Amino acid sequence: MTVIDISASVMQFLLAFVVVAPLLGAVAALLPAPPGLKGNNPDQAVLRHGVTVTGAVLIAAIVLAVGFDHDHPATMQATTDISWIPALDVRIHLGIDGISLPLLVLTALLTFLCALYSYFKLPAGPSPKAFVALVLVLESGTLATFAVLDLLLFFLAFEMVLIPMYFLIARWGSGQRQAAAWKFILYTLLGSVVMLLGILLIGLKSGTFDMVALATDNGRGLTTSVQVIAVLAIGLGLAVKTPMWPLHSWLPDAHTAAPTVGSVLLAGVLLKMGTYGFVRILLPITPDGMRTFAPYLAAFAVVGIVYGSLACLALARTGAKGDLKRLIAYSSVGHMGFVLLGIATMTPTGVNGALFANIAHGLITGLLFFLVGAVKDRYGTADLDTLAGATGAALYGRAPRLGALLAFTAVASLGLPGLAGFWGEMLTLFGAYSPAEGLSRPAFRTFMAIGAFGTLLTAAYMLIVVRRVCMGEPPTHTRLSPDDRAPQAAHGPRRADGPQAADGSHSTDGPRSSEATGTRPGASTTPELADIQTYEAVTWTPLAALTVLAGLWPAVLLGLTDPAVQQLLAGGKS
Repeated sequence: MTVIDISASVMQFLLAFVVVAPLLGAVAALLPAPPGLKGNNPDQAVLRHGVTVTGAVLIAAIVLAVGFDHDHPATMQATTDISWIPALDVRIHLGIDGISLPLLVLTALLTFLCALYSYFKLPAGPSPKAFVALVLVLESGTLATFAVLDLLLFFLAFEMVLIPMYFLIARWGSGQRQAAAWKFILYTLLGSVVMLLGILLIGLKSGTFDMVALATDNGRGLTTSVQVIAVLAIGLGLAVKTPMWPLHSWLPDAHTAAPTVGSVLLAGVLLKMGTYGFVRILLPITPDGMRTFAPYLAAFAVVGIVYGSLACLALARTGAKGDLKRLIAYSSVGHMGFVLLGIATMTPTGVNGALFANIAHGLITGLLFFLVGAVKDRYGTADLDTLAGATGAALYGRAPRLGALLAFTAVASLGLPGLAGFWGEMLTLFGAYSPAEGLSRPAFRTFMAIGAFGTLLTAAYMLIVVRRVCMGEPPTHTRLSPDDRAPQAAHGPRRADGPQAADGSHSTDGPRSSEATGTRPGASTTPELADIQTYEAVTWTPLAALTVLAGLWPAVLLGLTDPAVQQLLAGGKS
């Protein structure tokens, strides 16, 4: 029984619309004037076009979720199966179940929020037309990855996101953006080449690229040696995208250089494509090969958990010259380690935990990157030492709502009970305590203990970040004269008392007098700092609300994923 009875043909149309509409919107964005939208100038019109297209896709995804048969989440729904390349038996096969539906909705939501945020805060770079088109192509490729049910089509969708993300980093990023973009594209392309070989091996040996048929066969048509080779090849490509330690080194550079919305989409959406491939392809299609590599995958996962946490601790400590965006990027290595550990257990508990942690990470880390981008815009830097000490004042005192939301998101990231980050990690650890038959219990219980230690390290570095950024460090001078404050204002956050110069500073007519500032000479003072703006509140509130909802009511998500996971691990048999 569904919440709203929507016909199968309408569901098919909605899923096809969700996948194709962003691509058509990208083409329309490059036209001389986006159809049907007007603005004060062409740039505003094309940004409105991006918001409209992503908003329409989000509405369609929500209607899909409402019309989804929640009593049978293990059944593929809204399916379309059309022959595309008969010679290779490649089909345009689309469908969603309880595993892919949450990722589809998450992608549509985050892309819409990024488009809305960019309408008010467009990153500096070339033409807004190109920016909007790239974001829409990125959305189309990601949504297709979660919706297609043909291995070759999955590979094409998987690769489709690389070029737009490369240009978002290289043209709209900052710092060492060219080097970071090249590192991103080279790592992922090399991994993808190897992955393609594994996909072709499965298709040629089994006689089909249909993912549903292959999952139902559950590896019975593939020898163990073929499965091992396929897992090694496909797993390598998926591990780069996840990213798994030690194939993660492209991620911190990419996040540090990317614009805010690029970091949000990279962490909240693109990283999920790798772990989704493990669940959708390797677990059901090559179970014997996964069982062979599961202990090694779990070992790499827990090393990533501890390594990511230690890297964050190193960046968070006083005097480390740590960049806050880089710290959050390293935290993703640790969080995705929990996802990989859950997958490696090959149990319903562990895999459900991995899928829950995937969604939680998309919500929480997406919000974290939004917040860090806002902090960087206000201070002109994401350097932790500067944020904590040189400013001489904490977020709590200067922008209390922004500071409170940053603290909330940080404690959600460390896995506080009652918030979304808690359930994925706990289920993953429970799955490691009792792994699937044939896997070493002592080994996985050791991995569980190491993973649990990683949660303590996560709490440590997140609390340090909150203390330093939100509570601040004592400034060297608590009383500054107006003349002393002038250089700080020139390099500090945006002020309302002067226009912004081309170099990011703000013009003044000289040092501000005590009468002009309304303070006594020599009195303690801090520069003004804008708190959460209306457009920021509208953009961030859905992520914060869903973080609370998923934490307090995990059955909403687990009710979708658990039946689908049970059937997936059973080889497609109910």
